[in-house]
Amino acid sequence: MTSKLFCALPLSLLMLCAGCGGNDPSGDTYNVTLTAGSLTDGNDSLSETDSSPGDGDGDPGGDGDPSGDGDTGPKLDVIGNDEGMPTAGDAGDGDGCQKVDFLFVIDNSGSMLEEQDNLAASFPSFINSISSTLDAAQDYHIMVIDTDAWVYAGCPFLCGFPLPGVCVGYECGVTQPAQCEDVLGAGVTWPKGANSSNANCNFVNGKRFMTDAEPNLPGAFQCAARVGTDSTDDPERPMEAMAAAVSGQGLAGNCNYDFLRDDAILVVTYITDEDDNAGDGSSGGVDTWRQALIDAKNGDESAIVVLGLFGDDDLPNAQCNGGAETSPRLRSFLDSWGDKGIFGSICAPDYDDFFQTAVDIIDTTCDEFVPPE
Repeated sequence: MTSKLFCALPLSLLMLCAGCGGNDPSGDTYNVTLTAGSLTDGNDSLSETDSSPGDGDGDPGGDGDPSGDGDTGPKLDVIGNDEGMPTAGDAGDGDGCQKVDFLFVIDNSGSMLEEQDNLAASFPSFINSISSTLDAAQDYHIMVIDTDAWVYAGCPFLCGFPLPGVCVGYECGVTQPAQCEDVLGAGVTWPKGANSSNANCNFVNGKRFMTDAEPNLPGAFQCAARVGTDSTDDPERPMEAMAAAVSGQGLAGNCNYDFLRDDAILVVTYITDEDDNAGDGSSGGVDTWRQALIDAKNGDESAIVVLGLFGDDDLPNAQCNGGAETSPRLRSFLDSWGDKGIFGSICAPDYDDFFQTAVDIIDTTCDEFVPPE
């Protein structure tokens, strides 16, 4: 179960942070105005319609990539491919995918340390299997998001009575959110708080996601995936974060500019030890969460694979035995994808078998994909 050390703070209190200023990991200084409709950096404004690269697009680092394809350096094999293996652009009939966009939604609440470590440890073999199995698809975008808007949202109100193990790394009166850091669904580039990497993951493209051009892709993922256990947002909102991450509109859409590609399949993995409860979790429900992904793929449901790691106490031979909540809403969402929805127990000692099973479904989805003309 998720350990919560204090209750969620009302929105009216959180809004007291409006007008705070802070430093972005890129080195730029931003004066952040927290409102429902905009996020400003003192010069540019991230509005619900601004998606132009280099101007309020969530890429303050300036990646020097005018093509916007996320590749700023020479293409590097993820894990050495066999010589002569087809690469993007070699498919002769125009069918099948040559690109895959991976989205990981990771719960950053207090009980998720072991699960984040397991996920990070399982990624190298997973991406190695993807690279060796998907013949023509060697072009990846990989983004990590967590399940709240800003890990330090409640910390200003604890400055008078700090609690051990809470708001680790937060300096009262000093720490402020950087551009896109306080946006639900924005890609994680610098995990903060207790048990996090607490480092600038410094993706080579300067954006909020990794690509196959990353010199050390497993290492970059492991940096981002350790999102920490210092969430001050209760309850977690994994499905709302997921929907925001793939939206082409709104703040998260601007922050994640260039992540989603029309000619790629989309693989979503979510990992949480609590259900996304109706009434106090993500807005919407199974149908609206499904539609958000389908809309992101321009109506092509066949281009989507969904992987879920959550509690299994509602199944025979459960591994959690009370170590994680049963998750009826998350299971209903996963089941709605039929054979393209793959479940794994979050309480498994490792996730290698889960991901190896997923590789076959991803490969089939890739083979059957018809890229838009």
